[in-house]
Amino acid sequence: MTTDHYLSAGAPGAGPAALPREPIPSGSPLAGAGPAHGALRVRGALLAPLSGVTDLHMRRIARRLGATATVSEMVAAEDFARGTEEARLRAEGEGVLPHIVQLAGCDPRWMAEGARLAAANGADVIDVNMGCPAKAVTGGQAGSALMRDLDHAERLLAAVREAVSVPVTVKMRLGWDDASRNAPDLARRAERLGYAAVTVHGRTRQQFYTGRADWAAIRAVREAVAIPVVANGDVGSLDDARACLAASGADAVMIGRAAVGRPWLVAAVAAGLAGEAMTEPDAAARAALAAEHYDGLLALYGTRMGVRHARKHLAAYADQAGGLTPPERTRLVTTTDPDEAARLLRRAFEGSPARPEQQAARPASRAA
Repeated sequence: MTTDHYLSAGAPGAGPAALPREPIPSGSPLAGAGPAHGALRVRGALLAPLSGVTDLHMRRIARRLGATATVSEMVAAEDFARGTEEARLRAEGEGVLPHIVQLAGCDPRWMAEGARLAAANGADVIDVNMGCPAKAVTGGQAGSALMRDLDHAERLLAAVREAVSVPVTVKMRLGWDDASRNAPDLARRAERLGYAAVTVHGRTRQQFYTGRADWAAIRAVREAVAIPVVANGDVGSLDDARACLAASGADAVMIGRAAVGRPWLVAAVAAGLAGEAMTEPDAAARAALAAEHYDGLLALYGTRMGVRHARKHLAAYADQAGGLTPPERTRLVTTTDPDEAARLLRRAFEGSPARPEQQAARPASRAA
């Protein structure tokens, strides 16, 4: 399956180009994007940025299988600009087209520097995080805390927009709380600055991930701007995606936590939205993809760190496969022996009782 034509660049907007760039290759979903800012045409299903989860290899797998696009895990702009290794690894995008880097921060100067560096290192799109609800992020006045001061948020958006020549997007929530659902206002400000698209998670920050995402509330953002709107939150199946698009009026959906342990889900939903057959890999193919992901993490982070980083993925793959006993699952997520982890991961799929069609129909946990 392929969804390359669902994410592409339109006519460039106004504004100076800070960094000249070569045109993106014609095979990329962003084909036609030149050295100036451009509006994006977005349809289908994207893999959401999940901090500590959507690493390079998860994104590679999801994109190769047919996800419309994937977004890096959240990268602290100041850390990235200062050259920290963790931030560099989070922003890595080799082998992923389009390469979308999500930056977080509260200082316009550092956000601009981070954006410049990401673009210089090959990012096709810069996404600004104004939606993360984590206390560690909002406590530093970043993420969704920026929605409490839209004037400051606009200054930050302007700094990023002016710093790079690639398209820029922003991800937000409905607002800080129910008394300040100001996503339409923030989206309008982003559009005026030349932002190419907005993504809206259908919850306020104060809701965190409780209750259900309010897809219908995203429609106010859709009606406020002409640029593409991507709807996020609680999309875990093709039926969810269709219902979300109908309620929100959005152009595309973004799938987060439902894809953990099932990176193929995003491609399956994208195919279904395009009217193609929605299928997921059989157990043998899923086992091979899980092993590829695990081996990639060991190569990216080194054995010691890679084993630790992989644990959340190993647990999710094992839970989806369903082939381990409780003691085996515990051992899978606690062992420091990479060979033992690989053996238990294979065992999870060898004993898997689920068929691909059951996997596709299974209700998913809340998406990011």
